[in-house]
Amino acid sequence: MMKRLLATKPFDSIHAEHRSSELKRTLGPWQLTALGVGGTIGTGIFVLTGLEAALHAGPAIVISFIIAGIGCVFAGLCYAEFSAMAPVAGSAYTYSYATLGEFAAWFIGWDLLLEYMFAAGTVAVGWSRYFGAFLGLFGIDLPPEFTAAPFTTLENGFTITTTGAILNVPAVAVALFTAGICYIGITQTSVFNTIVVVLKVAVIIAVIGFGLAFINVDNWTPFIPENTGKWGDFGWSGILRAAGVIFFAYIGFDAVSTAAQETRNPSRDLPFGLLVGLMICTILYILMSGTLTGLVPYQQLNDAAPVVVALNAHPQLQVFRMPVVFGALAGLTSVVLILILGQARILLAMSRDGLLPAAFGKVHRRFRTPHVATAVTGVVAALMAGLFPVGLLAELVSIGTLMAFIMVCGSVLILRYTRPEVPRPFRVPAPWFTCLAGVGFCALMAVSLGIGTWLRLIIWMLIGICVYYFYGRHHSVLRQSSAAS
Repeated sequence: MMKRLLATKPFDSIHAEHRSSELKRTLGPWQLTALGVGGTIGTGIFVLTGLEAALHAGPAIVISFIIAGIGCVFAGLCYAEFSAMAPVAGSAYTYSYATLGEFAAWFIGWDLLLEYMFAAGTVAVGWSRYFGAFLGLFGIDLPPEFTAAPFTTLENGFTITTTGAILNVPAVAVALFTAGICYIGITQTSVFNTIVVVLKVAVIIAVIGFGLAFINVDNWTPFIPENTGKWGDFGWSGILRAAGVIFFAYIGFDAVSTAAQETRNPSRDLPFGLLVGLMICTILYILMSGTLTGLVPYQQLNDAAPVVVALNAHPQLQVFRMPVVFGALAGLTSVVLILILGQARILLAMSRDGLLPAAFGKVHRRFRTPHVATAVTGVVAALMAGLFPVGLLAELVSIGTLMAFIMVCGSVLILRYTRPEVPRPFRVPAPWFTCLAGVGFCALMAVSLGIGTWLRLIIWMLIGICVYYFYGRHHSVLRQSSAAS
């Protein structure tokens, strides 16, 4: 039994999947970079920057982004080595299958489903808030019962209660719209994403550039607000708590690796797209968080549209409200798009390994996309976005992302000793330091998250173990091929 659970997927099989893939290979290095930026610059910069500064870190949110960025550098290097070695859809799931065995792969694949499902919902909720701000510029106010989540959590972080709202309709709409774009083709998805990335990066640079002249350094004092006596409420524990939550924003790099089978030259282009995108996003996050906390006292940023709050505080900057809101809407749309694209391809990979029903592995004859997986992902993301608040969703995404990154960093180091003969077009420098540092930084941020988040993760994983026991292990392609031989 244990031998079966630890059975690994041969790299020859992984490379054969890449060669025989029905998916359309159209992505180059800069398109992959745009996918990474498109999937990363969104909720983290337009929503969570303000929320986490107001609730946990204060002006030291800058340090939170630096900590998260350092963790991502180590994880990004590990992703780059793996993505070049195993250029197929599935991301950390596929990497774990090749190194740690089937059960570990199932564990991380199930974790990734949680990560992407709630991530798309989180971003859609932020989109809804900016959509309300956009309509507000024209004097249009949507009914609050149709722009808020009907469920929220109490102060203990675990108990869920009702709010009186009915459904967050704009959040549902954007999730379904982006799923439709992913459904019709990777080329259309890439073109749409690239246009949006250029737009939102231009808006962010404009806010940073013009906002510098209006920064009040007094707003940065104290830079690290004193802890209230509760873990995660300001002080260094608050910085770590914020770093753990905003880490979810870096999920875009995982999404890049899920598009490996649609990349023209994955061994060269995937490491480029991962690392260049990571560098761009980390710099923008640090500059934007410093600008927002300098424009207004951090307590005022407790809003799902903190950039608008900061601009409204300065009449000279209010001229940027329209482009910022429009850029945020476009930017958040591209993030939802990339997340739905990523989850659909993880479902595809798990289905083709037999661990999920075969329907998820179907590829549309005309569009050459995993259309069933995309449609299911879009509907589930829409439900999450319509029913739950951004804070609850963001913490669940963060814990999922951190678990995935820990598994990838550990797997790279393990594979250096168990399979040294496998070709590595890209190699992690100083693997003992890089891999263990990646595990350490991600683990530090994971333990800083609330007990409610950990309990939900445990419940989700127990459900996953049941699905694997009653379905996955009986339909595993790897097990069937081993039994036949």
